[in-house]
Amino acid sequence: MPEIRPSLISFADDLAPAAEVLALLRQAGGRPFLVGGCVRDALLGDAPKDLDIEVFGLGSREVENALKKKFGIITVGAAFGVTKIKDLPIDISVPRRENRTGVGHNDFVIQADPTMTAKDAAARRDFTVNAIAWNPETGEIIDPWNGLADLKAKVLRHVSDKFSEDPLRVLRAMQFVARFEFSVAPETIKLCSTLTPEHLATERLMEEWSKFILRSKKPSLGLNFLRACGWIKFFPELAATIDVPQDPQWHPEGDVWTHTVLCMDAFALERVGDRDEDLIVGLSVLLHDLGKATTTKVEADGRLHAYGHEAESVPMAERFLAQITRETKLIESILPLIRWHGQPHELFKVKAGDGAVRRLANKVGRIDRLIRIDNADRKGRGPQAFTEASPQGLWLKERADALNVAASVPKKILLGRHLIAQGHAPAPWFTKILDEAYEVQLDGGFKDEATALVWLKERLARGTN
Repeated sequence: MPEIRPSLISFADDLAPAAEVLALLRQAGGRPFLVGGCVRDALLGDAPKDLDIEVFGLGSREVENALKKKFGIITVGAAFGVTKIKDLPIDISVPRRENRTGVGHNDFVIQADPTMTAKDAAARRDFTVNAIAWNPETGEIIDPWNGLADLKAKVLRHVSDKFSEDPLRVLRAMQFVARFEFSVAPETIKLCSTLTPEHLATERLMEEWSKFILRSKKPSLGLNFLRACGWIKFFPELAATIDVPQDPQWHPEGDVWTHTVLCMDAFALERVGDRDEDLIVGLSVLLHDLGKATTTKVEADGRLHAYGHEAESVPMAERFLAQITRETKLIESILPLIRWHGQPHELFKVKAGDGAVRRLANKVGRIDRLIRIDNADRKGRGPQAFTEASPQGLWLKERADALNVAASVPKKILLGRHLIAQGHAPAPWFTKILDEAYEVQLDGGFKDEATALVWLKERLARGTN
């Protein structure tokens, strides 16, 4: 087990104020400990991005008074006992008791209690590896739930029966095992199987799915955990891919589920570090083959085919996405990529011309995203595929770059202002002419404004019908 290194926690350049926060709390008579994810990450050798400090021996008001001497603070409700440092990723809390009063996320009675024991305070945490506390002044570690042993064994285990009070923790387990490549204790899998996401808010679901997409080192571990604990049934579009067979010539890895989880592992190796880009591509990869569940058949040639699965995947993906997010723009970016994810291969087979590439850009919005999906799709076909570059992806990237449509749709050259400049007042027929012009542009009929105006003059000479 690696030693906790203070430089990784509170004294890095961007988190240096944490040392002063800790000093102020001690001066006020408190015993501050770093707790939760920052301690876990430091033990794993990773620099935490934010800090959680729990203070024993002080009440919430005493914490606020101590910190106000040098920092701006934000209080998160007096009963919650949580204080945030303004403009810094530092949260300070006092131990608190939580008792559920209903099924909603906010249906808790919460009472700050600075006299609680460390073990009782840690009992409300989700997993033992997140229930370790560390005093950076003395080096003291408080580990009442044996989190150090589980961290060393790379096992995710729930702390206590309070775990059941927030079913979202099942999805937290999904993203944790995928991020840290942990296994899950059998008793935790069993407990998770008794919970349901029935009353979880969409925004909370999306938070965990986003972390899963954006941070996982091995997403297959998280997805297979959902399957093991039975929670995959709450995402029926994904569950339907389990045991759906594929043609072994093209998919030696096995069924559609196996293909999907391998595709996600391939995606995770090639994230670009941009939240929106990785979230759009990652969710597209996750959902790209949902339609195979309803379209896979043995055809006349005796082989398995899933004709039309790309189009069939779209409404299924839309249902899945509606369950976890209200981000309309995100959904609108993903669905065309799923619908046309087979096009890189189809265009490459026939060495399609520039017009077809431009039309594809217009359909999906971002060919560069489609190429990333194609790459993960190809690599999700077993170990051998991981060593092979995608020839269709390389070909399509070269063509899209040459046409300047890799990261955008082809911009319309002819606009309403050009018709007005020809002496025409705005009229309903503008739309017909401009749509026709765009089709000609995509086919390469003109490439700049000068040649577009020549086309327009000739077209108007034939009338506006």
